[in-house]
Amino acid sequence: MKFTTPATTNPIDQLKIIGRPVDRIDGPLKTCGAAPYAYEQHQAAPHAAYGHVVGAAIAKGRIASIDLTEARRAPGVITIVTADTAGKLGKGKYNTAQLLGGPAIQHYHQAIALVVADTFEQARAAASLVRVKYDTEKGKFDLAKAKDGAGKPKDEKPDSKTGDFSGAFARAPVRLDAYYTTPDQSHAMMEPHASIAAWDGDKLTVWTSNQMIDWSRGDLATTLGVPKANVRLVSPYIGGGFGGKLFLRAEALLAALGARAAKRPVKVALSRPLMFNNTTHRPATIQRIRIGATRDGKISAIGHESWSGNLPSGKPELAVMQTRLLYAGANRMTAMRLAVLDLPEGNSMRAPGEAPGLMALEIAMDEMAEKLKIDPVTFRILNDTKVDPEKPSRPFSQRRLIDCLRSGAEKFGWNARNPQPGKTRDGQWLVGMGVAAAFRNNTVMKSAARVRLDKSGVVTVETDMTDIGTGSYTIIAQTAAEMMGVPLEKVVVRLGDSSFPVSAGSGGQWGANSATAGVYAACVKLREAVAGKLGFAAADATFADGQVHAGARSAPLRQAADAGELVVEDSMEYGDLDKKFQQSTFGAHFVEVGVDIYTGETRVRRMLAVCAAGRILNPKSARSQVIGAMTMGVGAALMEHLVVDTRGGFFINHDLAGYEVPVHADIPHQEVVFLEETDPMSSPMKAKGVGELGICGVSAAVANAIYNATGVRVRDYPVTLDKLLMKMPVVS
Repeated sequence: MKFTTPATTNPIDQLKIIGRPVDRIDGPLKTCGAAPYAYEQHQAAPHAAYGHVVGAAIAKGRIASIDLTEARRAPGVITIVTADTAGKLGKGKYNTAQLLGGPAIQHYHQAIALVVADTFEQARAAASLVRVKYDTEKGKFDLAKAKDGAGKPKDEKPDSKTGDFSGAFARAPVRLDAYYTTPDQSHAMMEPHASIAAWDGDKLTVWTSNQMIDWSRGDLATTLGVPKANVRLVSPYIGGGFGGKLFLRAEALLAALGARAAKRPVKVALSRPLMFNNTTHRPATIQRIRIGATRDGKISAIGHESWSGNLPSGKPELAVMQTRLLYAGANRMTAMRLAVLDLPEGNSMRAPGEAPGLMALEIAMDEMAEKLKIDPVTFRILNDTKVDPEKPSRPFSQRRLIDCLRSGAEKFGWNARNPQPGKTRDGQWLVGMGVAAAFRNNTVMKSAARVRLDKSGVVTVETDMTDIGTGSYTIIAQTAAEMMGVPLEKVVVRLGDSSFPVSAGSGGQWGANSATAGVYAACVKLREAVAGKLGFAAADATFADGQVHAGARSAPLRQAADAGELVVEDSMEYGDLDKKFQQSTFGAHFVEVGVDIYTGETRVRRMLAVCAAGRILNPKSARSQVIGAMTMGVGAALMEHLVVDTRGGFFINHDLAGYEVPVHADIPHQEVVFLEETDPMSSPMKAKGVGELGICGVSAAVANAIYNATGVRVRDYPVTLDKLLMKMPVVS
C-alpha cells in the first residue's frame, strides 16, 4: 500500500482501542521473568558454550604478536577466535570500525579475540591468559586540540546558508556570540549487548539484542561472507537500546564465529566495562552559536556551527539540524565539521543531533532573551515560524510550538518566576525555573507485516519490528484489534524475527508510527479477504465486536477462516508528502531546580513536558517514553560525562560506578501533557514519534533553571557543582 495522499477517515479513527492507555501486554511476562532476553534463550540453544571477549589494550597501533598457548591449555577451553583464525571478513554497511580487530587496532577495547569454553568462568579465566604485544602509534583523542584541523564530513550536507548571515549579524543591534560544549555520553542501557549463535549446516541463527533486525542481518551476512537468506536474527525482547543496538556489534559477530569454530552454540555478552569503549557512544561537541536580533526581539541572523570527532570513516554529530528549522530569521547559517579522533565509534544515541544541539541552542535563546529584556517564553513565541525557514515554500504539516509553550507556562506557573537571577530562596536553597523548546523531526519508513486469521477468530500479527521497552507489542496489538473489530485478547503479536516481514525497526523516533502503519496496511488486505470469503463487498463491510457487517447482513469474523487460516501480507510505503510538508514534532520543557547555597548541589524539584506529536497511540506507554527521556535529559545536564584519557585514548569511567546516571532519588514528580493533535500528512495512523522528543531541550531547561536560581551561566555540560561554587552569590 502506498501512502501518497493525506489520511482521511479510516477504521483507526474509531478510537475504540487506539488512543487508549492500555497496559502493556508484555508487562506480565517481564515482571514474572518469563520474557526471554538474548542471553536467556536456553531452550532455543541448549548446551551452549560461553565466549569471553578480549579487548585491545591500546587505542591505536598494531598487534605485534598474540600468544594463545596458556589460554588454550586452560580448563574447559574449546576454541579461540582471532583475526588470524576467523577467515576473511567483510565490512557491513553500518559499521565504522572492524568488529574484530587485528593486526590493526582502531580504538581502545576493539575486540581482538574470543575465548570459548564450557563455562563463563572458564572462558573469562582463560581470556586473562591471552598475551598480546603491541606496536603503539600516536593517536588523536582531544576534540579541542583537533578542532582547528576538522574538515567537512562526507556523505552529509554539512553547511546551509540563507540570506546574508554575516552582514545581518554585524548590523544587528543586539547580538550573542558564544561557545558551548557537550561531552561524550554513553547509552548505559540495562541489558548489555548479548547474543547466542548456532549453526545448522550453513544456516546461522543468532538470538540477539538488536533494534534493527534487517539492517543487522544484512551486515552479519556481509561480514561473514554468507548469503543473507542463510542468516536468521531473533530479538523478541530488548532491555533498552537508545540507539546503541541499532547496528551489528562485536558480540553478535563473535558469537557466530565462535559457534562455527566450536561446532556448538556459543553465547557472548559484553561485560559492562567493555561496553563503554567497544560499542558506540554519543560524541562530544563544541558548538558556536551567534544570534542577532532587533531591539523588539525579532531574530534577524542566526548561525550555528558544530565540531565533533569520530574515527576516520565515521560521521559527525548532527547538532545543527534543529537550528535549520526551529526559529524564524531571514539570514541563516549552519556548519558542521568533523575531526578525526582515535576514540571508540561515535554514533546514534537517543535523538542524535537534536539532543546535543538543543543543549546549546536553547541556552543561547535564554541568553538572548535576557539581553533583550524579554521573557524567555515570549521570545521563543515571537520567533515562531509556520514554514521551513530555509525553504519558505514548504509549510510544516503541523506546528504547535506556541501552544506547547503557552499551555506549559500556564500549567507550570511560569508567571511566578522571578526574572532576576539569584533572588528566590527556600531556606538554604536558591530556586529557579527554566524553559526550553523541544524539537525532533518526524521520519516515516517503509514497514511490512503479515496478519493471520484462524477459525477461532484470533488475529496474529508477525513483523520483524522490535520492542526496546517502548510498547511496540501493545500498540501493534491495538492497531490490529481496531482494524479487525476484535478485543485485544483476540490478538497475538509476534515480533523481532527476521523470518517475518521487514519493518521499520526501532530507532530515530520512526518505529511506532511506521510499524503500526505497516500493520494497518496488512489489516486492510485481511479485511478485503474476509469480506470476500463472507460474500460482502469490501467497501461496505464494517468490523466490530468480532462481527462483520454489511447492510442488513452480518457474520462472525471467525467464519471467514472456517475453511482454513487466512494469511495476508502488505507494507506501507510513502510517497512525497514528507517533501511537500516539513514533518516535525514539537514540545516545551519546564523545570524548577533548587541549588544549595553553600555546596552548589543541584536538585531538580519538578518537571513538565508538553508535547505535540500527532495522534498518541497509547498515552500510557507514550508517557513512559517521555518521562524516561526527561530523566536522560537530567542526566545529561547534571552528571553524564565519559571522561577521555587524552594520553591513552579511552574513556576512564567505563562502568556504572564511574559513569553516573540519574537514580530515583534524583528525579522528582514528572508531568507530561500531550496536546490533542492528528497529522494526516504523516501516515494513516495520523501519528508521529514521541520517544526522542522527550529528551530534546530538557538539559537546557535544567541549565536555564540553574542560571535563574544562581545567576551563574554554565555553557559546558554537565553542570556540576565545581562549575557553580566559585561564582555563587555571597549570602550572609
